[in-house]
Amino acid sequence: MNGHLARPRLSYGQKLFLLATVPLICAVAAISVLVLNQSRALAEREIRQLERQMIEAKKAELRNYVTQARNGFYFIYGRAAPDDDEAKQQVMQILSAMIYGEEGFFFVYDYDGNNLVSPRQTDLINGNWIDLKDSAGTPVVAEFIETARSGAGYVEHLWPKPSTGQEAQMITYVTSFPSWRWAVGTGVFIDDVLASVAAARADVEQRVQQTFLTIGAITLLALMLVFTSGMFINVRERRLADVKLKALTERVFDAQEEERGRVARELHDGISQSLVAVRYALDAARRRLTSGTDGAADTLDRGISQLSGAINEVRRISRDLRPGVLDDLGLGPALKALTDDFRTRTGITTDFSTVVFRNRLDPDAKIALYRIAQEALTNIERHAQASHVSIDLRGHRRGATLRIADNGVGLPADQTGATRGLGLRNMQERIEQQDGTLRILSSRNGTVIEAQVPLSHILRPEATSAEEQDKARA
Repeated sequence: MNGHLARPRLSYGQKLFLLATVPLICAVAAISVLVLNQSRALAEREIRQLERQMIEAKKAELRNYVTQARNGFYFIYGRAAPDDDEAKQQVMQILSAMIYGEEGFFFVYDYDGNNLVSPRQTDLINGNWIDLKDSAGTPVVAEFIETARSGAGYVEHLWPKPSTGQEAQMITYVTSFPSWRWAVGTGVFIDDVLASVAAARADVEQRVQQTFLTIGAITLLALMLVFTSGMFINVRERRLADVKLKALTERVFDAQEEERGRVARELHDGISQSLVAVRYALDAARRRLTSGTDGAADTLDRGISQLSGAINEVRRISRDLRPGVLDDLGLGPALKALTDDFRTRTGITTDFSTVVFRNRLDPDAKIALYRIAQEALTNIERHAQASHVSIDLRGHRRGATLRIADNGVGLPADQTGATRGLGLRNMQERIEQQDGTLRILSSRNGTVIEAQVPLSHILRPEATSAEEQDKARA
């Protein structure tokens, strides 16, 4: 048992389907990734902008609270001395009473970290919290004092919510009473902002997933359409190909039968009659020799002459089937011999011209052009009613061209287009097999048939020389 697994062989339809779907899938995948990434990036920018706007609104709200509070007791602080304890008590009472919302309050720390005011968390009052840190490691009170020493500012930190005791993200605005060495401020929890941002991100992710599913559904629908149309085209083309193959097979059979009929007629009308005449001549010579009658030698001479004619006819038929000069000397001499035979047989004035090819056409191109010339001369002999035919063969930069022109009556109107006769279709198919072109120009003044093979059928001089050397050695 073979240890290697055989590779699956794809049919033409499967290859066509893959050729149509793989680029589509790759393009859709690339577009999907690009769209999703761009959507996420745009949504993230918008969410961050929204978050910044909401936080800025919270900060503005905090500044407003502190400004209002400071304006409320600034007349006390502005008149008090640094050691005025009574004024300090009045300010602390005012700040202790300034509770707003469910979580809002004001606090006061001195620069040493002692808590002086904390109305919602009274257990912090009179304690020193200079070393207090939140769960993220931020020294909260030290940050308050440092910000107050700098004048005023914001501090982001974690702080236990008075209502639940659980830490939550908080923004605090801190200002200073420098003469009293106080850090005064208030904060607002921004968990609602974070919740809104998280909800917005979740909504964006859901929309991205929906977009991805929509693109996937559209891609699947496109693939189904491609598959359905591909199957339809494949079935239709296969049927057309079967019809064309059947027609081509019938034409091949017709051509074979026509060629067999032609050979049979030539054998019957030419060789068979000649051999019968030879037989009668030999029989007559035998009878004269037996009876001693004169004239036996003349009868034998006639028989020998008729036998020579039969031999020449066999050679002609053999040359028509496959001329040896085509393989030995090349296309030019073969067409020259074909032209001479056509002129002798039909009496039509026939000219042949060519350039020196040095047998540089490959075998397939030589036999194709020879058969085209043979078919054209046969059509001229049968239908053209021409008195002059010219054949020209030459090579050029684009390849080689065979041109056959006559001054006959031209082709029938129904054979100049797609409904050409069998001979013209054979010419077309032969030249198409060589990737060449066939042009047929016909009018009441004659017909021109021009067959051209591309440069790829011209052999290199080295290859031609090697072939000639091999033949010479043989």
